[in-house]
Amino acid sequence: MAGLTDLLGGLLQSGMASRAPERMGNVLGAGESGSSMGDIIGKLGQMMGGGEGAAQGATGGLGDILSGLAGNKAVAGGLGALAGAMLGGSENATRGAIGGGALAMLASVAFSALKNAGQTPSQMPSALRDASPQQQAAVEADSMIIVKAMINAAKADGQIDQQEFQKIVGKISADGLGAEGVQVLLAETNKPMDTQELVTAAQGRPDLAAQIYAASLLAIVVDTPQETAYLRDLAGRLGLSPQVTGHIEQTLGV
Repeated sequence: MAGLTDLLGGLLQSGMASRAPERMGNVLGAGESGSSMGDIIGKLGQMMGGGEGAAQGATGGLGDILSGLAGNKAVAGGLGALAGAMLGGSENATRGAIGGGALAMLASVAFSALKNAGQTPSQMPSALRDASPQQQAAVEADSMIIVKAMINAAKADGQIDQQEFQKIVGKISADGLGAEGVQVLLAETNKPMDTQELVTAAQGRPDLAAQIYAASLLAIVVDTPQETAYLRDLAGRLGLSPQVTGHIEQTLGV
């Protein structure tokens, strides 16, 4: 079976999350005046490479979020793939690279929001730590929760019906995800909303709780009373303070 980071990458490319490119672009600094894809990729490389230039260049957007991650080449590569694929600079990035970059971005946003609220986690989220077999297993588990969070949020206003979900699944299947990956996605799209599953998964992990909230904002526009109510309920059940959710929303440009 394809990895769950592949599943997340496929979901982001499927068109379900229509605001995802714009909101990830806000994090990556695509909205800055005069920024080109080369500027964004260059900034990623500079900041993740560390050194004096990184410190000087890490201002605003991604710089504020990733200033403590110098030298993690896996994170830099994933974010570069995400920037290229989601912002129009590359059509060749693999789903796994895009999914891994999205996880790193969500983890960075979550870590920054918690730190801003004086709730810095005792350790970095899984997606931001150096790779190891144990860490990869943790990243895959987090990927599944993020996929569940996005699909759950998409059901919030009842406007994405099963037929639309089937189209999304069909597109991902046509892109070569594989039968087992498609079955996982079908199972998630066909079941009723289950916010409690997300809450349970995030118990004792404020970083994952914040990532779930951020991922939900990638999946929906937030232009209906049902979506607004869903996010308010989700934040409350996850134990996220208004300061944390407000920071996430501001970073994503919601």
